[in-house]
Amino acid sequence: MSFPDFRMRRFGLAATAAVAAMTMVSAAAAQSMVVRSTGPSAAKYPTGARLKPADKLTLVAGDRIVLMQSGKTRTLSGPGTFGATGTVQASQSLGGNVTRMLAKGPTMRSRGGFSREGVTQMPAELRAPNLWLLDYREGGTFCVLDPAVLMLWRPNMQGDTALEIESGGKKTTVAIVDGANFRKWPADALPVQYGTDYRLSGGGLAQPVTVRFTAVENAPDTVEGSIDMLMTKGCTPQLDRLVDTMSEAEAG
Repeated sequence: MSFPDFRMRRFGLAATAAVAAMTMVSAAAAQSMVVRSTGPSAAKYPTGARLKPADKLTLVAGDRIVLMQSGKTRTLSGPGTFGATGTVQASQSLGGNVTRMLAKGPTMRSRGGFSREGVTQMPAELRAPNLWLLDYREGGTFCVLDPAVLMLWRPNMQGDTALEIESGGKKTTVAIVDGANFRKWPADALPVQYGTDYRLSGGGLAQPVTVRFTAVENAPDTVEGSIDMLMTKGCTPQLDRLVDTMSEAEAG
């Protein structure tokens, strides 16, 4: 075999490998993942399930499934039969909210709540604008990126309030003053410890909530990676926050 023939053969093998790799990447990108599943068919299509492009979802009344594909979400509501993939146009302005949600450093941009007749209220529809802000209304497991900058967040920045935090027989009170959404976690009194329960009360809460921290060594840069990480670690409040923000960006 001549040298030119050998070079052409090697080139052909490389091209074939490249095409195969691109096909595999395209197939992976075309897959959808269930990122929220509620209703009678929730067990049939559980959160975290990965669907092939040809798969069909048969939903009944009361079902609501949120799928993620290529960093965008698509919400399906029953009854009906739906394909696992579909075109979704995302709002650029709302997409900016997703970018802020994934930012590695907590955004310190305040968002106001409201007050009426001197009574401070906590609007339920407002959510923390960044994954790494601890919305103290949300109990459960919370993924901590950097304990040194962990911030407490409330939706209403009007009025002074006092949040009590208790763990392991120790208790401290955190004051959040009028005009502020944020207050740093009281690390001096109660350091962040992983796998330990913290009971939060007061601060406008209707009832106490319990939070447990888990560590995140390296936060993913992508939506897909972030959702996989939050699912794996069981950080449901943050997962819901991200999925809700992505769903709002749906334009179709």
